[in-house]
Amino acid sequence: MRKLASIQTVNAVEPIPNADAIEKIRVLGWWVVVKKGEHQPGDKLVYCEIDSLLPERPEFEFLRASSFKPAQTDATGAVTLPAGFRIKTVRLRGQVSQGICFPLSILPPGAPTEEGADVTDLLGVIKWEPPLPVGMGGKVKGQFPGFLPKTDETRVQILEPVLERNRGKTFYVTEKLDGTSFTAFIREGEFGICSRNLWMDEADESNVLVRVAKGLKLEEKLRAARERLGHDLAIQAEVIGPGIQKNKYALPAVTLRVFSVLNVDAYRLVDHGVKLEVLSELGLEPVPQLGTIVLDHTVDQLVAFSEGVSALNPKVQREGVVLRPLAEEYDEDIGGRLSFKVINPKFLLKYDE
Repeated sequence: MRKLASIQTVNAVEPIPNADAIEKIRVLGWWVVVKKGEHQPGDKLVYCEIDSLLPERPEFEFLRASSFKPAQTDATGAVTLPAGFRIKTVRLRGQVSQGICFPLSILPPGAPTEEGADVTDLLGVIKWEPPLPVGMGGKVKGQFPGFLPKTDETRVQILEPVLERNRGKTFYVTEKLDGTSFTAFIREGEFGICSRNLWMDEADESNVLVRVAKGLKLEEKLRAARERLGHDLAIQAEVIGPGIQKNKYALPAVTLRVFSVLNVDAYRLVDHGVKLEVLSELGLEPVPQLGTIVLDHTVDQLVAFSEGVSALNPKVQREGVVLRPLAEEYDEDIGGRLSFKVINPKFLLKYDE
């Protein structure tokens, strides 16, 4: 579970060139711009990650001019995300700053103060989500099913121990696409479609995910693959194109690119080579493949590596990269598959509204 707000320690304090009033501190693998002299190495503090939505409370009111987001509502007027202050990537005096820090005094009495403690709920912090794109509504069957893994990736900045433990291992690299999450599956004879968090009604073509599935004949393809392979399977992909995230890739039609294939019977993601073979048989395209690297990098080096243009449209910055080993494996720190994303800060500064 992602800790949006947690107790962390200042690892380093460094100056920012030509800045008299601010400096940068290192928290986990993040650089955060703060007032000069406010923190020293070894200090404990409350750190809130980017994409945290802080509640409307007096102690956060100083963020209103720069960070306030109004409440989001659905078609019936019900609030789907409350108003609050969204923390995002910013650049100050040339320095990228990701996150925000507060003194421990902001915590309620009796709150935990040990390093790593999760204080997200104590502070009323929730994850900010962008408004639902047009065409993503429609009938819902239920919440995302428990027999499938969620598609969220962990950011590299909180995984320094994972990098050290896997130093020297070969990882394959793919481009992280800026679209909307999509899962399609066959399970015990039933075909289903999911968004990031919901199980959608596959008969309701008002939803763009349903239309994409029908256009690509995914039900027929997954049923045929089940007969060939001898087990149920699911694909997880990014849907991209007109009407989705402003179609940064300038595509003529909505389509998808697959990043994971799951053996549903075994609840196991298949290895990279098998995945590419299955996609070839299904006639589906994977997300852009960027080769392999031997992991011997710091967080900052991987962030620099993430920068670059998209393989789908060289006129735009790519959102980032995803790294995974060639053979699937579990990681104890991640609490799931060994896989992590590195987001391109240039992309965040340009597009992260």
